[in-house]
Amino acid sequence: MRAGKWGNARPDSLAAIFEFTWDRRKQVNSRFVANQPEPTHAPILLFDCAMQNNAAMRWAWPFKPRVSDDRNGEDNHYSAGDACPDFLCVGAQKGGTSWLYHQLTLHRDFWMPPVKELHYFDALSRVKRPIVPRCKDGRDQWFLERITELSARSYIDLHGYSCLFEAKAELLSGDITPAYSLLNDELIERIVSYFPNLKVIFLARDPVERAWSQLSMDARVRSIPPFDTTDVDEVTRNLLNPGVLLRSYPSKIVKRWQRYVRADLFRIYFFDDLERDPVGLRRSILSFLGADPRKPSGRLSPGYNAQAGREKLPLTDKVRSALARFFKGELKTCAAELGGPAEQWPARYGFSLLVFVMQLADDFDILFWCDFVA
Repeated sequence: MRAGKWGNARPDSLAAIFEFTWDRRKQVNSRFVANQPEPTHAPILLFDCAMQNNAAMRWAWPFKPRVSDDRNGEDNHYSAGDACPDFLCVGAQKGGTSWLYHQLTLHRDFWMPPVKELHYFDALSRVKRPIVPRCKDGRDQWFLERITELSARSYIDLHGYSCLFEAKAELLSGDITPAYSLLNDELIERIVSYFPNLKVIFLARDPVERAWSQLSMDARVRSIPPFDTTDVDEVTRNLLNPGVLLRSYPSKIVKRWQRYVRADLFRIYFFDDLERDPVGLRRSILSFLGADPRKPSGRLSPGYNAQAGREKLPLTDKVRSALARFFKGELKTCAAELGGPAEQWPARYGFSLLVFVMQLADDFDILFWCDFVA
């Protein structure tokens, strides 16, 4: 098996600042910055005023990756005979991505990488892994050696990344990295242009539930200091962490990827279906990816979710209501734009009922005014 040919590159990075409101996205400034040192921090979220007032926000995306392929006359996509990933799963974190990885790893139509999250496009695979990577055969060992070599480069090498998937041979394979939900437009466009037949999956989850699940995980692994889960201010402070907040707007993530991925190659699935109908969800995803849903995933049942039993922080009604108000706009946007189970998300927090009551009150006022005039 050939190790792949690494191309020379002109490392470029994109520094782009975007201004968001709850209803629209506007690019304020975008510039190419050549040969800049790579930022080590996560995307930064700058608030102009309070979130509760749905005020304008500015998102500053440090464009960490530097794409290696030269844009001046190069062959900017893989050829039909090259190895390449068949799909990306770009999130959401705490949306069922571990469940998906286990289902595919044990399915006979797939060879999945020995690590669940490659983190190549967001961190050049330079991440600390809490679990020792699988290394059960020569393919696993080959993959781990190649990705170690690849991550030593200071820029993204799309051809080198593609060659990682030579290990799959004739099987299906892909990259399940929820952090790809944070990639900016420039990098998404480059990836999709290089892999024009790449399928993309996004597992969406209610923003309130997703954010709380992530905070619970972060507290469990001690990546954040302990905090009072009954104090709305303390909860909000942790929620404003960019690593949590930026992942909690599925409508914006979906829009960003849909701008570049063909409609027939992009699918949204829901964590709600993993809870209610894992058999149907598994069947739908496998069919979309081109696999046989009738084949089992080893002895793993479709409903098995290793993360489901993890302890979560206690969530009081007061804090839950505060989180719901915080995400009210996004809940309604998801209901309107994502459809499916997302249509029921606002009703979980009484927003649909509130709208009905307000409309009823307006109608009553009109009737009262008409009676008074008469």
